[in-house]
Amino acid sequence: MKTVKRRLLIGLGWVMVALALVGAVLPVMPTVPFLIVAAAAFARSSPELEAKLMNHPHFGPHLGRWRREGAISLPAKLLAVAAMGCSMVSVLLFAGAWPWLQAGVAFLLACCALYVLTRPSPSRMAADG
Repeated sequence: MKTVKRRLLIGLGWVMVALALVGAVLPVMPTVPFLIVAAAAFARSSPELEAKLMNHPHFGPHLGRWRREGAISLPAKLLAVAAMGCSMVSVLLFAGAWPWLQAGVAFLLACCALYVLTRPSPSRMAADG
């Protein structure tokens, strides 16, 4: 049974990495949240893959700050909330026939934005190292 769980977690990790890669290209889709989930899945299934993510030159520091402090930098917070705003505008433009969908998406995005904005900023020591 452990082998099945390990394979499922590795599969989940790779799906999250793939979504993160899409997010790196599309401006309205996040990248680091998917990598956070991927790192958590790999931590429970493949230390080698987890190490590759944690040591990545660009994303590794963000993942490390999240893991140590649950912290999100101010620029990342602003970018995330701006992307959520763009997503909401697209829903308003293209889902006009379904007000229940607009309201649901607005509620979900507002909850996500509130969560992101209430996360701590990295401490000075964590930001440096």
